[in-house]
Amino acid sequence: MAQTTKKIIIKNADLSEVNEQLIPGALLLTGNVLIDHDGVVMTCNKAYFFQKENYLKAFGNVQLVQGDTLYLNSKYAEYNGNLKKAFATGDAVMTSPDATLQTDTINFDRNVQEVFYNSKGTIINKDNTLVSKSGKYFVAQKKFQFLTAVTITNPKYVIKSNHLDYYSNSGHSYLFGPSTITSKANYIYTEKGFYDTKKNLAHFLRKSYIRYDDRLIEGDSLYYNRNVEFASATRNVKITDSINRGIIKGHYAEIYKLKDSMFVTKRAVAVNFVDNDSVYIHGKRLMVTGKEDNRIIRAFNNVRFYKTDMSGKCDSIHSSAKTALTKLIGNPILWNGESQITGDIMHLIGNNTTKKLDSLKVLNNTFMVSRDTLGTGFNQVKGLNLFGKFKDGKLHDVDVIKNTEVVYFMRNDEKELIGINKNVSSKINLILENNAIETITFFNKVDGDIFPEIDLPENARKLRGLVWRIDERIKSKEDIFSKEENEENDKLIKEGKDEAAKENVPMKIRKETLNYDKKKPGAKSKK
Repeated sequence: MAQTTKKIIIKNADLSEVNEQLIPGALLLTGNVLIDHDGVVMTCNKAYFFQKENYLKAFGNVQLVQGDTLYLNSKYAEYNGNLKKAFATGDAVMTSPDATLQTDTINFDRNVQEVFYNSKGTIINKDNTLVSKSGKYFVAQKKFQFLTAVTITNPKYVIKSNHLDYYSNSGHSYLFGPSTITSKANYIYTEKGFYDTKKNLAHFLRKSYIRYDDRLIEGDSLYYNRNVEFASATRNVKITDSINRGIIKGHYAEIYKLKDSMFVTKRAVAVNFVDNDSVYIHGKRLMVTGKEDNRIIRAFNNVRFYKTDMSGKCDSIHSSAKTALTKLIGNPILWNGESQITGDIMHLIGNNTTKKLDSLKVLNNTFMVSRDTLGTGFNQVKGLNLFGKFKDGKLHDVDVIKNTEVVYFMRNDEKELIGINKNVSSKINLILENNAIETITFFNKVDGDIFPEIDLPENARKLRGLVWRIDERIKSKEDIFSKEENEENDKLIKEGKDEAAKENVPMKIRKETLNYDKKKPGAKSKK
């Protein structure tokens, strides 16, 4: 059934007249004009009412009111009763319970309850000021939509985007396409994001990152709480530390800026630059705390690390930027070149001036072993403690002290075996070149001899405690991850690609964003 067109009703006018010569086919209304049409009330100083067309032109102090949800003020307006469309221009102002729009010209389509404008507009909504070249307002949803350059200015930040949906009642902003959020604290970029301007909570997807003065945070999904300067990142996380020349990666991270700390897990790895080389440290969990001059990196559970000439394993790592000391804690093992080094306590010591690796300290039950290059035996050095110095990133000068024992396959310049040196002493010094023993010197109370190979049986060629663990050696940066971690990584990356392919799927806002009122601010999310 066709809807009956309702006529515009004149409620009041101080003067009503017909002037066909001046305004053909219209009724001239002057002074305190009040008209009504299907739930809309319009007032003005003067109006031309075309009864046949059910059309009105209004002049001076024009105001169109729809219930208590929308007020449209201007110097001039036109209203079509048949089409239920309004056009207002000249200092046009639209006011709703939550926002005020100021622009040159405003169009209002009552059939779909949409307001749109194509001239520069300014929207005031509590603490937020929005400026755009054009836009739409959906009355029922209380939503502004901008498909050209828009800027939201807040006392704490500025948002810029070419496509933004803004809900004036909730303060929710949805950003699409290249968008930025700039503040004194940081700079945020996203191509798909959500920002709650009332609660200062955000969720960003697609090519998003948060940049602080010294840190860049990237990830497939970023959650941000401006109130406590907390951010979390999920999948393909990368945190770049520009001051300390380091990168931390993983698939989940939490960053507490005010506490200068972060937590990373799920294939977590820290990459630091030492001696013009990269050191990769991996653990199930990584924690970084402290300001740049006093930063501490902790890695927990099955820690593995790799550098071009060095790699190792231990239960956990504690590395301090201030002292340049890295402690390998719990069952440490180090591979330096072709040498395997073990002991109860192991420290790697750097030089904060040169930013190079300086020395190695191994305490209690030191054991250094490497395979004889041409035979099947092992060169072994055993003692209480080891103190080594690095040269150009390679272990060069090594002292093993107290209760030292040695088994060393001696060869001449033609690489021929001339004997097996087996002895004990109070101290041994090794000089290494290209990660191989060049010279070996014994000190004090030397007891032993050089034996012809035929005179030293196989069981006498191995010192007590020798365990050759070459199959555990980490030979590349990829080896720091277990098979299970690689499988999990492949799964997470595939999930990310699948989600990225769903371009038109509405954005899902993280639970901690929507349920923020139900939890304590700054509380760590459960993963």
